[in-house]
Amino acid sequence: MDLFGNLTCGVDEAGRGPWAGPVTAAAVILDPAKPVEGLTDSKKLSEARREALAPLIRERALAWCVAHASVEEIDRLNIREATFLAMRRAVEGLQHRPSLALIDGNALPGGLACDARAIVKGDLTEPAISAASILAKTVRDALMLALDAAHPGYGLGKHKGYGTAAHAEALTRLGPAPCHRMSFAPVRKASLSA
Repeated sequence: MDLFGNLTCGVDEAGRGPWAGPVTAAAVILDPAKPVEGLTDSKKLSEARREALAPLIRERALAWCVAHASVEEIDRLNIREATFLAMRRAVEGLQHRPSLALIDGNALPGGLACDARAIVKGDLTEPAISAASILAKTVRDALMLALDAAHPGYGLGKHKGYGTAAHAEALTRLGPAPCHRMSFAPVRKASLSA
């Protein structure tokens, strides 16, 4: 039994579309007594603003968790199922058990230990989803900087693994690195021509 009663968490992901790196999800239960001003969809915020908000969210939330599904899991399951896996891990990792999860998007991961509701553009309308969006994005961006250092030449720190022209050119020139998603067509194509 959780002392906090009926809790709602917001859940969002970062990194569904990129050709490299894990997909990252966050779950956040906000504390109404400690509001965080300026929450919105992480994509609407500057990098500096996201980096300023992330520690405030961690400090003021009742509970938060960031989780990943690896490149191997993405390639084995597909990106949709891997995203759902990361979301389940984030919800399961919360210090307090929510009774409801508000999920950004139009689909729900199966196997959650609580009720769930999908909300299209929820990261714009639900502060807890906005907070999850910011944590997922900032944690994944930091991971991509680390992968950039481990696999130089692809520009992962700049484009965060997304399919830019520079990334495509580097893939053609260098071939895929272990952090690339082989199940994604541009990566698979580059591996065949490398």
